[in-house]
Amino acid sequence: MGSETDQRAVMMGLMLHSNAKQLIRRQKYKDALEVLEMGEESFSLCNPQFIEMVDNVPILQIDMVWCYFMLRDISSLSVAGIRLQKAREGIERAHGKDYSRVRLLQGGRFPEIALHMRLELLEGVVAYHNGHLDKSRKALTSAQEKFLKLQVPDESLSLVMSMGFKEHNARRALRMNNQDVGSAVDFLIEEKAKKLQKHEEDMKRRQELSEQKSYGVTLTKKPVDLQSLNELVSIGFEKALAAEALRRNENDTQKALDDLTNPETNAAIQNDIESRKRKRQRKSDKAAIEQLVSMGFERSSVVQALSGGCNVEQAMQQLLAQPQGLPNQPENANPATDANPATASASSINNEDSGSTKDIDEEGDTSTHAGMDDRDVEMEEELADELAQADALSDYDIEVTKEGEAIEEYLSLLASACGSSSETQPR
Repeated sequence: MGSETDQRAVMMGLMLHSNAKQLIRRQKYKDALEVLEMGEESFSLCNPQFIEMVDNVPILQIDMVWCYFMLRDISSLSVAGIRLQKAREGIERAHGKDYSRVRLLQGGRFPEIALHMRLELLEGVVAYHNGHLDKSRKALTSAQEKFLKLQVPDESLSLVMSMGFKEHNARRALRMNNQDVGSAVDFLIEEKAKKLQKHEEDMKRRQELSEQKSYGVTLTKKPVDLQSLNELVSIGFEKALAAEALRRNENDTQKALDDLTNPETNAAIQNDIESRKRKRQRKSDKAAIEQLVSMGFERSSVVQALSGGCNVEQAMQQLLAQPQGLPNQPENANPATDANPATASASSINNEDSGSTKDIDEEGDTSTHAGMDDRDVEMEEELADELAQADALSDYDIEVTKEGEAIEEYLSLLASACGSSSETQPR
């Protein structure tokens, strides 16, 4: 996967490309172009030798020219030939000139036909606007042949759908399997099994990430390394203890092991873990109190309700069941002056927590986005979700109706241009 810089650049490029495809599907081509340009910039940060092994950049180039075409941006189309040339070279490197590589990787299936059809259509359009009519006709004719191959017979579609598959999935499977019903059904069954496996893996990964965040980050804001953690757990150390040792030692397994086997440092680590648990509990208690007080409950009653180990919902039910109900004044109890012991307890929580907030933030910061703006984190998570929803063949899953219309349009323009040319020739 290349260096860490390559991995980060590729991931950001993939996320931006995924977001751009969403915009293309919503016909927001201008917005999609802006996102595609950012994706192109991200991919450009990668080692060229690494990025040339995959077809993501060529597909992004094709999508950019498709946006030019859908916007009818003739000025951009006239210079889009350079992008398309790079895209074709990249596709041939990744797929093989005779498609042998992609055919091998996809088990004899034909997922790439729609993508190649769109490439040839755009090559024909660009050639037409540059005055290369013969080149345009050749590209458009080849695109039309592929378009006809992608037309799904109604009887085949109905047969696959009768087996319980949705129309879109059935049509996609038939297109990618050269209209063979048996192969399409096998493909759909495999895809269903892959999605189930991916869902299970995603759930496991989310659990791991949630657990990883609970351990906090190192002084250099790195999360605890799970592989190193599992190594320490496998030789008998308690997980939370081992995680804290790794966190303190910047994921250096040997130094963490030294701390864990030293009775003094081991005891100090355990004390810190317990102290952090208490701080988190106080912070949680305070948040629960403020949440219920903001809803109009009396602070002293809230503290009493939560003191029995109730969660927020249980405490709310208990408070609603009390005869006095909601007070007229939501904030009618002052924790600093009220002599009620329960209220004094709330004040104690507030005071104690306010003095240790910095410690919690410094030692227990579980965010892997430390220092980033909240909006940047939200955007990154949104892009990552879009990427996670895609599958390995989503780049080739093209609804070809608009392409078919464009092929007919430009073949008609070519016919008119050739007719006009023959009429002006001397006899």
